Amino acid sequence: MSADVRLSLLDRSRTRAGEPDAAALRHTVERARWAEQLGYHRFWVAEHHAVPGIASGSPPVLMAAVAASTETIRVGSGGIMLPNHQPLIVAEQFAMLQALFPDRIDLGVGRSLGFTPPVRRALRQDRNAPDTFADDLTELRGYLDGRGDVTARPTLERPVPVFVLATGSGLAVAGDAGLPVVVGGPILHSDELPDRLDDYRSRVRATGGVPYVMVSVDVLVADSVGAARELALPEAWALAAARTTGAFPALEPVATDRPLTERQRDVVESAIGRTVYGDQATVSTELAELFDRTGADELLASTSTFDREALRESDTRLAGIVG
Repeated sequence: MSADVRLSLLDRSRTRAGEPDAAALRHTVERARWAEQLGYHRFWVAEHHAVPGIASGSPPVLMAAVAASTETIRVGSGGIMLPNHQPLIVAEQFAMLQALFPDRIDLGVGRSLGFTPPVRRALRQDRNAPDTFADDLTELRGYLDGRGDVTARPTLERPVPVFVLATGSGLAVAGDAGLPVVVGGPILHSDELPDRLDDYRSRVRATGGVPYVMVSVDVLVADSVGAARELALPEAWALAAARTTGAFPALEPVATDRPLTERQRDVVESAIGRTVYGDQATVSTELAELFDRTGADELLASTSTFDREALRESDTRLAGIVG
């Protein structure tokens, strides 16, 4: 892999069975500190609402805690879901973070709604409402750049960098806006991805901007392929539970003999198939192929597992591969 490739982490504050949600948040801050020591470029947090398996519902608050506990690593959101917020409020929150932690704050924005009907109702969201993401993004950038109908405060000497999270059509939105893009999900494994990325880059250049692609994928590194696969199982099992019960649960310890339905086994194997895992040589080869296929500039590893010490060791091994 090219030495110019940047390496970053996305931490979703995953809860763990038998622990309070607060432990997940404290671990996020702790993980950010060691990511900084390992030389990671960015550390991003997530936005999920009323999800049993994720403690992070307010990225700006968590980002403030992370930034206050670190010194140099960039801190961001992966991402702020614009349908849930007024653009002015988002601009004010991130302007404040940028003022407190100059030149260390990133704003990643997405368009996802709540996972379930009760959550969408609580967020005052209508799944059938018109898609205003592109317009909301333009409005948000206006406030950050000082061009809005009102002035978001605190005012800044330099605006916060904005990234667009894309799992499909967001690539075109990011391109037309001339913004960096974060690509994740099933589209990473699609045969059409190279063409979609070519289109994104053409759109950015048409605006006079410079294309920038981050790829977000789960990555787990251990001393063997089998050990790394076991690390991937807790997240895969949680996804299988979510697909079959409607609730995304806390992470649980590995139990390879756990009884699963045929559908759950299919979900588990599909999730593991989308994960980059193995020993350092295996992961290095797979990541090199991913970067060769996408021409990406940065890896945003969105990894989690039940065993925190094993996660820390995986982060350390990954830093050794890319760094």
